[in-house]
Amino acid sequence: MNVAEVQNPKSDRGLFVGLVTLDLIYLADSAPKNNQKIVAIDYTVAAGGPATNAAVTFSYLGDRATILGVVGSHPMTQLIRGDLVNYKVAIADLEPTTDLAPPVSSIIVTQTTGERAVVSINAVKTQANNASIPPDILSNVNIVLIDGHQMAVGYSIAQMAKAQNIPVVIDGGSWKPGFEKILPFVDYAICSANFYPPNCQTGEDVFAYLGRFAISDIAITHGQKPIEYLSCAKTGIVDVPRIQAVDTLGAGDIFHGAFCHYILRESFTDALALAANIAADSCKFFGTRRWMDLK
Repeated sequence: MNVAEVQNPKSDRGLFVGLVTLDLIYLADSAPKNNQKIVAIDYTVAAGGPATNAAVTFSYLGDRATILGVVGSHPMTQLIRGDLVNYKVAIADLEPTTDLAPPVSSIIVTQTTGERAVVSINAVKTQANNASIPPDILSNVNIVLIDGHQMAVGYSIAQMAKAQNIPVVIDGGSWKPGFEKILPFVDYAICSANFYPPNCQTGEDVFAYLGRFAISDIAITHGQKPIEYLSCAKTGIVDVPRIQAVDTLGAGDIFHGAFCHYILRESFTDALALAANIAADSCKFFGTRRWMDLK
């Protein structure tokens, strides 16, 4: 049992809808140039994807997490399943019989800066339909996060959650067509600085666009810079910890998972601040799991 479980005896259940990948993560002096071969300093393998990493974080903080996505039966998925079992994340598989290889992300983290380069096909070839949603998937669920990589399923889940008064969070890492259908059912929009809906060019544009969907709590993260937020028509910023980053991979995903945990217990701004602390801590370690394993 981790420290968070001891400190937070109240355990909630979160459903995380979206991308499930296999991440091959390398630490190197730099990303390779054309026709160059490099030798990694270190490497690690983990399940990945925005919703998946958020689910792992939610579980680590003492809650119960389920990832709703496509995993399948390809031999490579055993690595995904093993990782998620280790971090106590349940899998609700949208396509359990598919033998297609899961999406694989190859990631190179630059040792001196913590910046990363990623090659992935995401969920382009593993889109599921509404008929694949397991019955009673929202039973006893306290919060839902949707990352937009399974848009049709996410849309249905958002509607179902709204009907049951379950808060819905979107991970707005980047704009994806179809988000406009989900937004009317969203309670919390947590976006990156790269999230630009149609005809939006600035953060003010993004706040105005999302506000038209009656989303009362909106935040835009800016990496190591302060988080901008709009909450109940009031704007402000939340400072984030200053650290020497070793690896920024997955920091946004970890932020979203921590936010889902804290928003069930704290105010919107406090949840943002506490989630920022968790995300910053994760950046002190290589990979998306060692910040948990080495503490």
